[in-house]
Amino acid sequence: MALIVQKFGGTSVGTVERIQHVADKVIDYRRNGHDVVVVVSAMSGETDRLLGLAREINPGIDGRELDVLLSTGEQVTIALLAMALNNKGCLARSYTGAQVQILTDSAHNKARIRDIDGARIRRDLADGYAIVVAGFQGVDEHGNITTLGRGGSDTTAVALAAALKAQECQIYTDVDGVYTTDPRVVPNARRLSRITFEEMLEMASLGSKVLQIRSVEFAGKYNVPLRVLSSFKEGEGTLITLEENVMEQALISGIAFNQNEAQLTVLGVPDQPGVAYQILGPIADANIEVDMIVQNIGADGTTDFTFTVHRNDYDKALGLLQLQADKLGARQVSGDKKIVKISLVGVGMRSHAGIASQMFKTLASVGINIRMISTSEIKISVVVDEKYLELGVRALHDAFGLENPTVD
Repeated sequence: MALIVQKFGGTSVGTVERIQHVADKVIDYRRNGHDVVVVVSAMSGETDRLLGLAREINPGIDGRELDVLLSTGEQVTIALLAMALNNKGCLARSYTGAQVQILTDSAHNKARIRDIDGARIRRDLADGYAIVVAGFQGVDEHGNITTLGRGGSDTTAVALAAALKAQECQIYTDVDGVYTTDPRVVPNARRLSRITFEEMLEMASLGSKVLQIRSVEFAGKYNVPLRVLSSFKEGEGTLITLEENVMEQALISGIAFNQNEAQLTVLGVPDQPGVAYQILGPIADANIEVDMIVQNIGADGTTDFTFTVHRNDYDKALGLLQLQADKLGARQVSGDKKIVKISLVGVGMRSHAGIASQMFKTLASVGINIRMISTSEIKISVVVDEKYLELGVRALHDAFGLENPTVD
């Protein structure tokens, strides 16, 4: 029988009624001739509750003990789902990450999966069991419980699908697929039937929160077909697969945006070797991630250096820059937290010219000034004033014909 790995997030298993609903879905797949391995998260709100308890006890929080605590959330869910399945006449067994030997490194709270021993699961599947595995967790070589960080259940599911050579890994969420953009911004956004791993990675890194980035990277590396489905609405969802498996690739697949950007500029820096490092070195040493970078060389032998960081890092980065600016003899340091990044994503860009010019023309036609531009093989990103976010996304969505014609 073909094997399907299914992952259900916290909202999908947030109540006893929803756990019963998940059990019915699993049983339906088994009736249709599939073996099923289910990966579940903790019930919605449970991880935050446990974190709150930990902070009350010890604000410093020890990484090892925190992992021991947080892993219990998923343990509750796997037991309840296995009980529900057994009660409905479906043989089921639940396992923690340690029990099925999901081996990770020892980086507590953000561990990475190294290997999975699938022998125990294969034996149980052969004996007719549905398997329920705790997501988000594993065990290191010393026997310590580890967790994979926020969204780690997605990664658990993809890793199991790869190890077990599953036909497909299905990620059930509270949305029914991947859309051309956020339907809350563009009501006639269209659900995509297919998208490539590359495009999904770009969408996820640029602000789309449908899937965890690490899970998409893992799926692409091991060629595990991913399907995003709704736990609450029937439908085929969105299949994420290799580019060669996408028969008719659209020019642009989607528009992503990120509201958590902030811009910093150092004006009048001496134009000489090593200046970029002197500006960005302290930023990197402070573990602040830099996104877009633009450097303009002036006629007077100085240069202006602009870059973006996460909005939460703005104040810290600004302070570091002001210290460096004095050492470099820069004229001024300025910044702005009221910016956003809007990005076009599509593998169709590889074989079509004029995408950038059409994007810039569209934004100009609605009076939006572009502050910064960044491109890659399948992405064009621009930074604009925050107040133009919705106008810009809607204008681009219309200009590139991404709308759903069935929505008024």
